[in-house]
Order: sequence, then structure tokens, then C-alpha cells
Amino acid sequence: LIEITAKVLKKKDDQGQPGEVVDYILDKTGMKGTGRWTVQEAAEQSVAAPTIASSLDARYLSGRKEEREAAEMILEGPEVKPSVDKGQIIKDLHEALYCSKIVSYAQGLAIIKAASDKNEWNVDLALCARMWRGGCIIRARLLTGIANAVASDPDFKNLMVDPGFAKELNSRQMSWRRVVSLGIAHGISMPSTSASLAYYDQYRRGRLPANLVQGLRDFFGGHTYQRTDKDGTFHTLWDEAHKDIGDLTGRTAGEL
Repeated sequence: LIEITAKVLKKKDDQGQPGEVVDYILDKTGMKGTGRWTVQEAAEQSVAAPTIASSLDARYLSGRKEEREAAEMILEGPEVKPSVDKGQIIKDLHEALYCSKIVSYAQGLAIIKAASDKNEWNVDLALCARMWRGGCIIRARLLTGIANAVASDPDFKNLMVDPGFAKELNSRQMSWRRVVSLGIAHGISMPSTSASLAYYDQYRRGRLPANLVQGLRDFFGGHTYQRTDKDGTFHTLWDEAHKDIGDLTGRTAGEL
């Protein structure tokens, strides 16, 4: 895709207009359903795939062309935009793209692995990567390293924590952050790049603010929670309107 992106951007218009053909293409993306199926499967397997989901959302938003044109006349973006060094931003974009690619593959492999484990398919993830390398639309030289990383770890969990790819991400993550920050400062949406960074930042944290979310679930629905200091299931009477809900066993029924 990166290879053909360059070709599409450089192609001169073939309908007699000046400039590149890409500037005459309606900014309304079509779809056949593969992205939707992938996101649905990720949800079914309880696997986070924000990079993939954000790209699908971007297509949905592109389809609302008339709404966007109306919103452009109402909603404002930043008036003051920071200046940047062209050489630095090109370097940072290269690094940010590389990091986002790793994260995207990590999420795709996680979906396949979860479905394989659940259904006892014994899918060979290294073979998947090699097959993609052989001619799939997502083929990339990166896939050779991915196949090797998966094959070398019998207890494979996530591509990002492979020693080789972890080193690459760690050394490039500040460039990644600068690109996302620059996009925000300029009012330029970068849904998949920023979603990839958010995934990276959440995955690398041993403790997340999900404790607050679980506390809220217990407050409004009596869904209970577990504690970090002792075993068991707990429910708190958060204010005077709450009452003892008795046996907590049934409160966790239906949890995925």
C-alpha cells in the first residue's frame, strides 16, 4: 500500500486537467465490508484493534460528504499553527509510520491468534506473515521480521514486546509523539496514527485508569470489582442511595 500510495500521489490527471488525478477524486471512500468484518471479529474475540477500527471509522466519516461540507462552515480549527522544520518532520513521519505499521500488524495477529486459540485451529502465525509477504495487498519487507519474531517465540503474546520490535518502537516513539502532536496542533485528523500510539501507551502500562471505570460500573450497576490488596469480589455502598445487594455471585454473570 505504501508503494502504490506514492504512485497514486504522483500520477498526472488523465482527463485533461492540470495537476495530479488524486486532487480530482471525490473524497468519499467506498468499501466492500472486509474492514467491518475485521472489527466485528475483534469485538467478538475481545481483542483491542483501535488502529483498524479507526481506519474504518474514517471511511464512514468520509461517506458523510454533505454533512462535512456543512460542518466546515460552522466548526473551527486552530488559528495559530506551530512552524516546523521540514527535514525533521519528514524524518519523524517515517518513524511514526513505521511504528504504526508494527502496531497494526500486532493487532491483526492478535485477532487471528485469539480466534485460533478459541476454536483450536492451531493457526501458524509465522506462516500467515510469510503468505502475506508473498503477494497480499499488505505485503511488506517488515513481514519477514514479523514471521521470524513469531516463529522464535512459542509463547507469543504481542508483536510489540518481541525484543527486536520493542527496541525499534522504543527508539522511535518520540518521533511518533511529535507527529501526532503536530497533527493535533494543526487540526489535521490522524485517526490511525494516533490510535496506534494510544494502543502502544495503554499496552505498555502495568496499571491503567480502568479501576475508575470499574468503580463507575459498580456504582451505577452493582457490577462489583476486584481489589489489588486481597482476593475476592466486592461491592461498595457508594452513597446513601445504595443498598446492600446481597450475594455477589450473580452480579458477575454474563461477564465476557
